[in-house]
Amino acid sequence: MSIRTEAADRTRTRAAISREEAVLAHNYHPLPVVVARAEGAWVTDVDGHRYLDLLAGYSALNFGHGHPRLLAAAREQLAKVTLTSRAFHNDRLGPFAEKLAALAGMDLVLPMNTGAEAVETGVKVARRWAYEVKGVPADRATIVVAAGNFHGRTTTIVSFSTDPQARAGFGPFTPGFTVVPYDDLPALEAAVDEHTAAVLIEPVQGEAGVVVPADGYLAGVRRICTERRALFVADEIQSGLGRTGTTFACEGAGVRPDVYLLGKALGGGIVPLSAVLADRAVLGLLQPGEHGSTFGGNPLAAAVGEAVVDLLGTGEYQARARRLGAVLREGLDAMIGDGVTAVRSAGAWAGIDIDPALASGRHVCAALAGRGVLVKDTHGSTIRMAPPLVATDDDLRWALDQLRDVLATCRATVTGPGRAR
Repeated sequence: MSIRTEAADRTRTRAAISREEAVLAHNYHPLPVVVARAEGAWVTDVDGHRYLDLLAGYSALNFGHGHPRLLAAAREQLAKVTLTSRAFHNDRLGPFAEKLAALAGMDLVLPMNTGAEAVETGVKVARRWAYEVKGVPADRATIVVAAGNFHGRTTTIVSFSTDPQARAGFGPFTPGFTVVPYDDLPALEAAVDEHTAAVLIEPVQGEAGVVVPADGYLAGVRRICTERRALFVADEIQSGLGRTGTTFACEGAGVRPDVYLLGKALGGGIVPLSAVLADRAVLGLLQPGEHGSTFGGNPLAAAVGEAVVDLLGTGEYQARARRLGAVLREGLDAMIGDGVTAVRSAGAWAGIDIDPALASGRHVCAALAGRGVLVKDTHGSTIRMAPPLVATDDDLRWALDQLRDVLATCRATVTGPGRAR
């Protein structure tokens, strides 16, 4: 766990970054770390420096890098068959879907590849249900969403984003969405009407900075949807599959949505895999030819996904998330007032607001990378931590020590001789 220095050899890192920047579209602004190998909660760059990965692929790596059971499932399937398309059956899809449906307590599974595809599928399914079951007039169905949401970056999805960076220059936008404040039940209740097909929300808003709603909010969403005959669609692409200390964040709140949208960790950090889950009365409305995907439900992804569900079935990773979350929260709370202005957390997932008078979130992330800790900033002054659930308590305590030292350095810089805080 050695700390990097400016003098550390970064020859290969600089060369690799230069090569990327010459040919890649600049739709990302990554930190100057070039990962070459990874195992568990740790990654190694091209110059041989090790880092504790506290981003975990935005929760795609809940089970860490290269989990032995997941790699074994992938290797075994790679030697057999990887793709048939849904024009035919394959022997991996049925067992995977059966176990995933049982895990979520739903009747049916619709497999896709990416989280954004799952959200797009959820939108289509909700609209079909509104027309065929609720009786909404043709092309009048609406979906209520929350401000601060992040559901993906397709043209339809950014149409109901409230992030100017996600929207600017990408119109015209898709109609049919109503935005209300997050964690505001009166506003939600006022927006849901006879044309509402669904309420689509994240049980915990990840990209917004791990925003956790008040107790009772998700139960209130469930009540309003039931009373107004609208579907409760829970985007658990980041919050689901163990991250918050329960299999699903909705489960932790004691509610059952009508539709689950899953992704990221479902593919074990090995393959893209997402899914929409609902009862037969909702997903059963789709007929052949109305929706599909060339790679959705491919045997390689299904084999890995089944192994992921088996891991979750033990309850071990949900318990790990609770324990790691307690370590994370205790350490972060101790920094409030010393460079941290607020902490929000749900299981092993935290949003940390940095005092903007000290540093930006990007500056803190870069400084932490220099000390061997990888995290990500969002919205200027917030950083997020989402450790792989295979990380140890000692890993997290060491990372928290690095954050404490970075903040101390920032304070010393701001309050040094001749400078006012």
